[in-house]
Amino acid sequence: VLSLPIVVIVHGNQDNNAKATVLWDNAFSEIDRVPFVVAERVPWEKMCDTLNLKFMAEVQTTKGLLKEHYYFLAQKIFNDHSTTPEDFQNRSVSWAQFNKEILPGRGFTFWQWFDGVLDLTKRCLKSYWSDRLIVGFISKQYVCKLLSTEPDGTFLLRFSDSEIGGVTIAHIIRGKDGSSQVENIQPFSAKDLSIRSLGDRIRDLGQLRNLYPNIPKDQAFGSHYNSEWLGAE
Repeated sequence: VLSLPIVVIVHGNQDNNAKATVLWDNAFSEIDRVPFVVAERVPWEKMCDTLNLKFMAEVQTTKGLLKEHYYFLAQKIFNDHSTTPEDFQNRSVSWAQFNKEILPGRGFTFWQWFDGVLDLTKRCLKSYWSDRLIVGFISKQYVCKLLSTEPDGTFLLRFSDSEIGGVTIAHIIRGKDGSSQVENIQPFSAKDLSIRSLGDRIRDLGQLRNLYPNIPKDQAFGSHYNSEWLGAE
């Protein structure tokens, strides 16, 4: 009788790679296959379904990934920013792209980055994600485009591109002369958010006013503020 896939590791630093192997095998192997044989390439649409199911199961949320999230993930894993969302639907993604090749300009693979997002969201951001307060899967360039025409202090939250397991706040600053620039606050890790929650950190930052597109931050995040801090005022 065939069991579910098992990977034996000898050190904790192999855990991430082992999880990727098990995920790929569970998602893409055929029931009547030769043992240990799994497809080397799979349709991107099947990968999207797998990532969505994994995200919802790990985070324990009913709010899954959206079409715009898949588009961002496709751009990242294929290193292609010129293709339309529809064009990605016809592509296949390889095991190497998923968990072997280092992302351009980074020191980690696509899966290492995605697994870091999973861990951070599960440990610190579940309620924020479930309330749809985090855009998360969005590029820094597209954030700049979205915020460039917004009022001073408009902000949104996205997962860090440069760090594994980080969430950052992007916000727009407008000068008196009408000039504007989008700033990205240093990403918060799970350790940072275990010391002080994301809601309280947002409350602390006076330059943040409205969650994109136009929700006052106290209205959006008020239920996530620490009641002890509220009582101290």
